[in-house]
Amino acid sequence: DPHLNIMYMYSHSILSCLQRPHQYSYPSIFIYGHRSSGKSHVLHVLLKELELPHAPVSCVECVSVALLFEQVLLSFFGADAASLLPRSPSLSDFVRVYRNQCSQSPAEQTRYIVMEKAELLRDADANLLPALLRLQELVEDNVTVILLSEIVWDKFRPNTGCFEPLLLHFPDYSKGELQHILSHDRHPSYSAEFYSSYINILLGVFYSVCRDLRELRHLPHAMNVAFTCFCVSSVKETDTHKLWRNMEPHLKKAMQTVYLREVSSLQWEKMQQMEEKESGALRGLSAHTHVELPYYSKFLLIAAYLASYNPARTDKRFFLKHHGKIRKTNFLKKNEKTSNHLLGPKPFPLDRLLAIFYSVVDSRVAPTASIFSQISSLVTLQLLTQVSHDDQLDAPKYKCAVSMDFICAISRTVNFEIVNYLYDFL
Repeated sequence: DPHLNIMYMYSHSILSCLQRPHQYSYPSIFIYGHRSSGKSHVLHVLLKELELPHAPVSCVECVSVALLFEQVLLSFFGADAASLLPRSPSLSDFVRVYRNQCSQSPAEQTRYIVMEKAELLRDADANLLPALLRLQELVEDNVTVILLSEIVWDKFRPNTGCFEPLLLHFPDYSKGELQHILSHDRHPSYSAEFYSSYINILLGVFYSVCRDLRELRHLPHAMNVAFTCFCVSSVKETDTHKLWRNMEPHLKKAMQTVYLREVSSLQWEKMQQMEEKESGALRGLSAHTHVELPYYSKFLLIAAYLASYNPARTDKRFFLKHHGKIRKTNFLKKNEKTSNHLLGPKPFPLDRLLAIFYSVVDSRVAPTASIFSQISSLVTLQLLTQVSHDDQLDAPKYKCAVSMDFICAISRTVNFEIVNYLYDFL
């Protein structure tokens, strides 16, 4: 197993914390590290191989303390013990039932409670985390609570103080370790040296921005389409320069979707096939055309397009109900005879964007932080461009960076006739 080979030294660190089977172990152990650093895998394999009694508890699935207590009793003492808990058990109820079960079946060796995603315990009752850290003392049993988390212990420690657990850190994989793990995904039809060189090129591009093993394995076009271009039959395996040129454009596209997971591997391959079959005009569209945006993000993008291509003084004509009859000729000036679409998008302030958004959206929306975060997401996706300076905190300005075909496709998905709101098409 590549994980166990690489995490061999960390397995010894965990084993040193577990002590001997018939001795009391440390009351609580806190294992932390970034996602996909091998924490859960190594710990669960060790507990299984050593046949140590343990209760796996997912803090995501246990949405209440009642489910948490029930899962622990069920794993150690069976369904009959779990049924002894009242309907809404308190911590004292759990300790009482656990003590009674221990008196009937004393522990022959240390029992382990493994808490996955332990950072969610910070949102539970204030006395739950301190009690779990010294559960061995409360229940008078040889039990150890192991907390697995992606954040450091300093983010956990309550202000009132608590028992300090034994800390164990799992560092991120190095570039060589990632290459060793990803190389095990190769197809048998390719040589180990050939696939390893491909992984080396891939990590050379992505290692500076992404060191998450799951994300690197998920990158659809990087791991599938790019590899197909990397191993075309017309290029020799030794000609690394030509191999790099074949996959470089696909890796550049992949850089824009790290952590976003906009499309699946199958969807990306279909998109590539569609782009080959489409006409030259459609080929120019961005791959983001096929990306499904959140509902309100679509209206934000529509509002941004209208703000970029409509003069600001026409907003009353389009978005105010009792504006009266205003002819286009009354608006025209000498410098406005040219189409706004030919002049390109113009910058607009944030307050104008929000005003148009609340006018075009078909339901009442509160100005929550979610709306502002979606604006930031559109900037990250390069659908909007922020053009104001960083020191302008009070009035940021943006430009819409999508084409007419793109915004028409987005408008159709929400049944919005954007042409009726564009000044150039009056």
